[in-house]
Amino acid sequence: MTEGRYDYVIVGAGSAGCVVAARLSADPAVSVLLLEAGSTDNSPDLTVPVKAPSFLGSAYDWDFRSEPEPGLGGRVMTLNHGRVLGGSSSINSMVYLRGAAADYDEWAAAGATGWSYAEVLPYFRRCEDNDRGADDFHGAGGPLAVSDGRSRHPLSAAFLEAAQQAGYPLNEDMNGATQEGVGFTQVTQRDGRRWSTATGYLRPNRGRPNLTVLTDSPVSDLLFEGSRAVGVRVDRDGGPTDYRADAEIVVCAGAYGSPQMLMLAGIGPATHLTALGVPVRADLPVGLNLQDHLRSGLCYESTLPSLQRSLTDEALALYEAEGRGPISSNVGETAGFIRSSPAVAEPNWHVNGVPAMIGGMIGIAGDGVSVIGWPSKPTSCGYLELRDTDPSTPPRIVHNYLMTGYDRRTTCDGMRRMREITEQPAFKAVSTGRLLLGPEGYDDPSILRFVRQTGVTTHHPCGTCAIGEVVDPELRVYGIEGLRVADASVLPSVTRSNTNAPTIMVGEKAADLLLAARATAPAAVVSA
Repeated sequence: MTEGRYDYVIVGAGSAGCVVAARLSADPAVSVLLLEAGSTDNSPDLTVPVKAPSFLGSAYDWDFRSEPEPGLGGRVMTLNHGRVLGGSSSINSMVYLRGAAADYDEWAAAGATGWSYAEVLPYFRRCEDNDRGADDFHGAGGPLAVSDGRSRHPLSAAFLEAAQQAGYPLNEDMNGATQEGVGFTQVTQRDGRRWSTATGYLRPNRGRPNLTVLTDSPVSDLLFEGSRAVGVRVDRDGGPTDYRADAEIVVCAGAYGSPQMLMLAGIGPATHLTALGVPVRADLPVGLNLQDHLRSGLCYESTLPSLQRSLTDEALALYEAEGRGPISSNVGETAGFIRSSPAVAEPNWHVNGVPAMIGGMIGIAGDGVSVIGWPSKPTSCGYLELRDTDPSTPPRIVHNYLMTGYDRRTTCDGMRRMREITEQPAFKAVSTGRLLLGPEGYDDPSILRFVRQTGVTTHHPCGTCAIGEVVDPELRVYGIEGLRVADASVLPSVTRSNTNAPTIMVGEKAADLLLAARATAPAAVVSA
């Protein structure tokens, strides 16, 4: 059944999809359909920052599993990924970090024209409503609330003091002139409440007559006329429904979902698709170049109440009255970009202080004070491929963590830098010295054995539909008309940071690219 025709069909209402939908539908002459496989974001719990760990494994989570990871002794990794309006921006740790300027300049130097730091900075600024106000690096008045955290736990402050005692400078804006140093992170919150892309971009615009948002609507197939993508098939209300896109389809299903969708439509490695009986439309390296950050941590018994023990009735009353205190905590309140070794020219280790025992997506597992970290620019790459041709079957995912000598070297050196921070007076003042989680020793074999046993994803997958490999610098899929990808999967390499802010930036830039194409396209292509 064909339900309707729109100028643009956007698949996935996540961190980028909500942005694209809001920006395109600002023109009342443009009709936009936004499809989300998950549910609405109406639950009040989704706005409470400290409840984020409770969403892992819930109905709001795709809850993927990796294949046995060869670099981790064959362990299977749980891979959380948002399945709700706002996507992972509705369930993540709300950290607002963009990465280093070098990330984007490296992309541009490798052929991603238009993606240098100077060229993407305006999109970061445009999205922001930063409570610090506008300056050369930040914006005010945008849809995305960016704020200083309203929980500065004493254990987090102790970590920052210890890091400075270890020789790392305080940096009050790691999205500013320089990334190096340690500090409290800004978060995607307003008045102590989570501010997802669904909150900032969709909610104010749901009343637009030219914007249709459908939840619980997984896309099962892309529809084609020759080499042009013209629509999508959705499993909705117990049967298939087709929606046509007269201008373009934008796939924003994430670093796991977008490559799966493309491969099911015949866009991917020809050998793999042929083996599954999928007719090949375009032989492209879809699903390859999968990158992520692997985090490991040290946890000590604390002498002060940890975040878990701070969640009292008094804390709840403070939160309800003023939107501040421990319940507004994003758990990972601090961050730092440091060098794993004096021989390293630039920061290559991302470190966080956590006022709790770590677990899950920086979840609260118990009392303690933790220091966690990961190589900020890992060189290991994995892949994603289809198990079968059923769209409801989760893909096969292998990240290949720790499979390069560089990643192993950086991990060993970085773990030793974290240990040095825990040996500083400020950290010892809040710790009994009893190690709750850590390696038996700090020689390379002991560290690697520990990391292989305990390391987990930092939930920063990207690169599976990379610019220059699967899509061109304007995010158009090579060899296919009317189809773009706009999400973390297009990042040519993982940023030296969390990836949510870069993904929102991708959505902003994608919207401009689409609008520019519309302005120059023949009228018959852009009208229903």
